[in-house]
Amino acid sequence: MRAGKGMGMFLKILMMAAFLAVTVYIGFRVRRHARDVDGFVLGGRRVGPWLSAFAYGTTYFSAVVFIGYAGQFGWKYGMAALWIGLGNAFIGSLLAWYVLGARARAMTHYLRARTMPEFFGARFGSPGLRVAAAAIIFVFLIPYTASVYNGLSRLFDMAFGVPYEWCVIGMALLTCVYVALGGYMATAVNDFVQGLIMLFGIVAVIAAALAGHGGYTSAVAALSRVPNDALGAAGEIQGVFVSLFGPDPFDLACVLVLTSLGVWGLPQMAQKFYAIQSSDAIKRGAVISTFFALVVSGGSYFLGGFGRLASGVSYTETGAPVYDSVIPAMLAGMPDMLVGLTVVLVLSASMSTLSSLVLTSSSTLTIDFFKDTLIKDMNSRMQLLSIRALIVVFAAISAGIALAQYNSPVTFIAQLMAISWGALAGSFLAPFLYGLYWRGVTAASVWACFAFALVLMGSNMALGYIASPIHAGALAMLAGLVLVPLLSRFTPRPNAKKMEVLFHQAYLNLHDNKIDAD
Repeated sequence: MRAGKGMGMFLKILMMAAFLAVTVYIGFRVRRHARDVDGFVLGGRRVGPWLSAFAYGTTYFSAVVFIGYAGQFGWKYGMAALWIGLGNAFIGSLLAWYVLGARARAMTHYLRARTMPEFFGARFGSPGLRVAAAAIIFVFLIPYTASVYNGLSRLFDMAFGVPYEWCVIGMALLTCVYVALGGYMATAVNDFVQGLIMLFGIVAVIAAALAGHGGYTSAVAALSRVPNDALGAAGEIQGVFVSLFGPDPFDLACVLVLTSLGVWGLPQMAQKFYAIQSSDAIKRGAVISTFFALVVSGGSYFLGGFGRLASGVSYTETGAPVYDSVIPAMLAGMPDMLVGLTVVLVLSASMSTLSSLVLTSSSTLTIDFFKDTLIKDMNSRMQLLSIRALIVVFAAISAGIALAQYNSPVTFIAQLMAISWGALAGSFLAPFLYGLYWRGVTAASVWACFAFALVLMGSNMALGYIASPIHAGALAMLAGLVLVPLLSRFTPRPNAKKMEVLFHQAYLNLHDNKIDAD
């Protein structure tokens, strides 16, 4: 028995060691692409459709989705949670690529914008917006990063018995090494490798989980007999967790909006469009990205929908389930080989997200805050040095917060992600979307959108007048879509001639694919 356990642990450690070695090796191999700022931040705007699509998908889905959201919302909604995965695929991926992709690439190329704050500053003629956006990104990417650490660490503890603290420190160090070495290209190539692992792993895990309950039909039958404890006296209703919209359609819709529409305004996601090679590559990337999301996100929420059938789920003193323990509990009894594969799967998803977050934050702070604002003559070499140093700083800060948060009352991954996404997407979604399509967007309306999202999310975090941060985040995003066009009608309009030149030049060669990297 001991020999069997020892062999199982050896296989898991071997898989982990191979993954870590490949990750660092890729960082060394592609470091030649990171010799100037454009190369480090955007890969020289020469990234093809496969790398771009996988980079988008792996940045989108991390331990936050697989461990946090799939566990929490699979438990709450049962099989109806699959709607979230479908929304991620068709709204968060396919529609995002077609609506934002080509226009974002064209306009940021013309404006020479490498970050979202740089886009806001140039598009709306406001250095203040650029600095404000940079500050928002730096502050609110931190809780998102902490949530990624949190989810993966729970899985490591289940598989290896590794203390939470050591897992967080190890992830932070590995992220620093390969991102600082190779920049965007290191993250893109690693994302491709990690994405392949995610695609294969999620299919294998779902097959094993269903087999453990006698197959799909038996698992659905068992789930249909679970009473709905959320309806109080009506809790005896049978079959609610296999119904079309689950026990709480409104809450389900809010989660779908936050996780699907919200990515349109996240800086680390938009950056993938800036870096892609050509307009034709965007069309191919949209299809690849959608397929990836269907398998990974759809598969994660499908798996989470059977979470109530798992044994070993942790509960709080009040009897509420610890949602972050649901997926690890489902995996705990699986063969060691499959557990090892799952750990590598979630590690792949988390490392790709972490790398994008630290790269986005460090490049934004350097390009949009230090350069020109604090240091007037900051050459390319100084910018690269600053970005690399800030990668270490950001990873250290977020790891420190993750360690502090581990012992705080805020224990659910989904809460951290909702606060971060609500503030970021609530601030940026409407100005970014309207700024790509409509010449009449005013700087004042963008300021108002920033202020509304930050006040709403900040005050709600302090006072809790909206019970769920997910509802608050969805409200912030949808309100911005109304505020920006409404206020743009009543505030000073941008210079018509400048807007004519901007839109004409940015889209002059959009449809014939002539906008290539310099």
